[in-house]
Amino acid sequence: MSEHTYKSIELVGSSKTSIEEAVNNAVTKASKTVHNLRWCEVTNIRGYIEDNALTYWQVSMKLSFTLDD
Repeated sequence: MSEHTYKSIELVGSSKTSIEEAVNNAVTKASKTVHNLRWCEVTNIRGYIEDNALTYWQVSMKLSFTLDD
């Protein structure tokens, strides 16, 4: 690992399928406008319940990226 300076942003990803897909959805969306993504840290996981059934997952996370030189 080189000596980089990182910046972190907080996002919430969601998915009707899985926690992993919620994380991937957030990373995919962020990668369209943020470059040099390097790390993610899941900080919270929630499930939304509707009509007594889990209908989707929400994952709060921090994404870190390297700053340009």
